[in-house]
Amino acid sequence: EVQLQASGGGLVQAGGSLRLSCAASGFTFDDYAIGWFRQAPEKGREGVSCIRSDAIDTLYGSSVKGRFTVSRDNAKNTVYLQMNNLQPEDTAVYYCAADREEGPGLSMWYSDYDFWGQGTLVTVSS
Repeated sequence: EVQLQASGGGLVQAGGSLRLSCAASGFTFDDYAIGWFRQAPEKGREGVSCIRSDAIDTLYGSSVKGRFTVSRDNAKNTVYLQMNNLQPEDTAVYYCAADREEGPGLSMWYSDYDFWGQGTLVTVSS
């Protein structure tokens, strides 16, 4: 059974930090890029960041670039999202998803992703 378990969300004050984790199982982790997406109330799903299986190539959304850092540990089948200098506009449910790599490059288009986790809520107070 494919599973993507996102965790690490919570309530933090503006300027604070959180680290999200995405634990994967049930598929060949090394064959997949992993993306982070978020969805705020009454807004569409937004691509936050993604990382290729080589753990080197990464991509960030413009709203988080310079504040968030994505990494992965293939030995643990886990991807991390370090979020620094959090702002109220970062408040959302954060999801991780897996995209099978069939060529070079990375995508933050949600329809390209094959498997999705259940999400973890991040709330940033002002």
